[in-house]
Order: sequence, then C-alpha cells, then structure tokens
Amino acid sequence: MVVSGDGDLTAIGGNHLIHAARRNIAMSVFCVNNGIYGMTGGQVAPTTPLGLNTVTTPFGNAENPFDICKLVGAPAPPSWRAGPPTTAADRQDRKKAIQKKGFAFVEVISQCPVEFGRKTGMGNSVQMMEHYKQNSVSLAKAKTMAPEELTGKIVVGEFLDINKPELIETMAAVRAKAMASGGGD
Repeated sequence: MVVSGDGDLTAIGGNHLIHAARRNIAMSVFCVNNGIYGMTGGQVAPTTPLGLNTVTTPFGNAENPFDICKLVGAPAPPSWRAGPPTTAADRQDRKKAIQKKGFAFVEVISQCPVEFGRKTGMGNSVQMMEHYKQNSVSLAKAKTMAPEELTGKIVVGEFLDINKPELIETMAAVRAKAMASGGGD
C-alpha cells in the first residue's frame, strides 16, 4: 500500500506511478491530492489548476493539470476519485481498492488551507471543504452533463475497474515459454 501526495506521485514519482499501473503491480495507491506542493512552500504542482497563482507561478499556472485518474487509467487498472466529505461509498471504494488483485489507484481530493487556500483566496480548511463538497459531482451525473457544465467540478466515483493479469503472472508465463523452448538452460 502506498499513501502519497499528488506532487510526489505525479511529478517526482510520475514515471514510477505510470509504470506500476502499466505493469499491474500488486499494490493499492492512495493519492492525497491538494493541487499544490503544500509541504514545501506552495509551488505549482502537476495537479495545480490552470491559471492559478502560486508561489512559483505568481501570474498564473500556464500548464494544464493532470487528471490523475485518467493518467493511471490509461493502461487500464482500476481507479477511483473520492471527493470530500468521505461517504460510505468512498469507504467502500477504498476497501475495494485494498482488496483488488493487481494495481489499484484512489485519488482523494484534500484541502491545503495554508499553501493553497490562503494563497489562492479559497479560505480556511472549512471553507475549502465546503467548496469541494458543493462542487463534487458523481460520475453518473457527470455523464449527463455538457462539458461546459463540468468546468470547475470535481467528478467523483469509480472510473475504471478492469481485471487483467499481474506482472508476476505475465512474467511466469514468459519464463515458462522460455523454459519449454530450451531457452532457460
């Protein structure tokens, strides 16, 4: 099990994350996404919204942010996004991710009142949680909405759940082939 922030997973560890997903390595990854490098001074992160002012982008972030669930979903492991507040459904998704065979990814939207809230004008932790709560939309509802209606919304739910062999299984199959052909001597 891995619990990490969005900066660690999508920038510093981005290559590790996408290849762990691609290889379907048996792990549950929980990403606490606060949209900024909160613990190191408020720098722009790969998840910082476009145009947002941060310590390192005082005139606005010029880069499009990653949608982490789509990023790790590209090689087709299961992925979920949980928005605040935590609901029974969110807890079930987390339990399912832990029990999932192979790679599972859960993005948990979280507030950062000091580096994100105060510096961007979103307010304190309570104000940020209320904003997230008011702007969270279920995946089912989002599918019925026009793209412009989804601007500024946080789509939450189970995005993908595909079963496929884990890396260890595919490697065992390759080894068995090599041994059967005499290539494993």
